[in-house]
Amino acid sequence: MTVRKRSALFAFGLLIAALALVAAGCGGGDDGGGEVAELPSSSCTAIEYEGEGEPDLLIASDLPMQGGDRTQTLQMADAIRYILGQNDWKAGDFNIGYQMCDDSTAQAGSWDSAKCSENASAYAANSSVIGVIGTFNSGCAQIIIPVLNEASDGAVPMISPANTKVCLTVQVPSCEATEPDKYYPTGVRNYARVVALDDAQAATIATYVKDDLKLSSVFILNDKQAYGLGLATNLENAFNFLDVEVKGNEGWDSKASNYEALMNKVKESGAQGVVLAGVVPLNGVKLIKDKYAVLGSNEDVPLLAPDGFTPFTEVDKAGKDATTGMYVTVAGSSASALVEQGGQGAEFIDAYQAEFGVDRVEPYTAYAAQAAQILLNAIAEGGDSREDVIAAMHDIDVDGILGQFSINENGDVSSGAITVYQGPDWGDVKVITPTVELVTAAGGG
Repeated sequence: MTVRKRSALFAFGLLIAALALVAAGCGGGDDGGGEVAELPSSSCTAIEYEGEGEPDLLIASDLPMQGGDRTQTLQMADAIRYILGQNDWKAGDFNIGYQMCDDSTAQAGSWDSAKCSENASAYAANSSVIGVIGTFNSGCAQIIIPVLNEASDGAVPMISPANTKVCLTVQVPSCEATEPDKYYPTGVRNYARVVALDDAQAATIATYVKDDLKLSSVFILNDKQAYGLGLATNLENAFNFLDVEVKGNEGWDSKASNYEALMNKVKESGAQGVVLAGVVPLNGVKLIKDKYAVLGSNEDVPLLAPDGFTPFTEVDKAGKDATTGMYVTVAGSSASALVEQGGQGAEFIDAYQAEFGVDRVEPYTAYAAQAAQILLNAIAEGGDSREDVIAAMHDIDVDGILGQFSINENGDVSSGAITVYQGPDWGDVKVITPTVELVTAAGGG
């Protein structure tokens, strides 16, 4: 090699180094350029970003994108994208990239514990992740929260649009002795949510059964998972408080080919109504069909279910005969109620329908949007400090898509309103705010 060639290569090397220094100096702020590390493609979409420059920080949604929840979770992901667009893909001075991550498997047709664990490890290991929006299922949240809590670069902020399990944030008699502390091993409360809890939902169902349906006995069926088991306990407590006899509280096998024997057991008990505690992807459609086949119409023997039996498009697969007169409760306000209330909620529903061309906005779509906005506001206040973002998500007053409410130091909302929907058209028939005494009783107090 000649001296001239060496000199040329050396000069080229200096040029590359100079360009690298210039690029490094462009990170953050309006110009972007801070390279973010992508979450694995095995669970997540590629980084989405439609703002100026390049993303500086990354948020992820963790939702089951396969199986019975897909219709609803696709809307929730679109709601997050909509909010990012409304904020020009920014939070304060930081450009925000987004990845939609799937915590389900095709085989399970729902959230999967191994997938939740895998995703949690990926979020915790990625220093670009400033927050996670999720999960949809409380059982998955139980796995992810403690992993994010112990992330090496500081606890990762997490806000859920849909988790309702009481014991994720507070200790009531129906919780395990180690809950909720076991979810926060560092002692930092990195989790918040924008929905009412299962003790309020159980109290609402019990109130509706007692006061509106005038039933004196029920049979509870649960899906044997964290959400279903916890809610079934809350339901039993609430019914006992109201002197509604619980004829049984039994689990259903999600892999069973039929539930006729189980429904015959319900029939033999003499229960006047059936209350489900679980999620529809766990063979809930077949459960509804067999309830109708054995026990008859919902006019004869009312069937009630919690928010785990959304999206309604999945419940519809049981057929109109089986779903006519069925009741489903959802922790929060319906899309139609938000429209009636006016304000930011109505603006969001109208804009969302126009942009994405959907006739029916699923119950948790607006809640995903609200969770996204709270997270972006917290990042605008806390910057790239996870600790400061967590602080900005807690003990706050919110005036937003869901109206006016507060999130306390535990990460829970102040409002306990629950909406009751009725099939087959799934219009909202009543909004109930249960009494404090009944909610306390549902929690085992």
